[in-house]
Amino acid sequence: MTKEIMTVAQVAEYLQLSEMTTYKLVQEGKISGFKIGRHWRVKKEDLHEFIEELKSNQRI
Repeated sequence: MTKEIMTVAQVAEYLQLSEMTTYKLVQEGKISGFKIGRHWRVKKEDLHEFIEELKSNQRI
């Protein structure tokens, strides 16, 4: 079963970015995310939307 909710560390690994950069993108709202307690989570569907925006020549 594929995980539908990802941690910042998992998103960073998936995008091959540092965790700090990924955390910053989520915190700034460039990657849609939500908090559970103090920890950010990202829906895989939202991550794919972010990637599609980048493919459409959107810059972060």
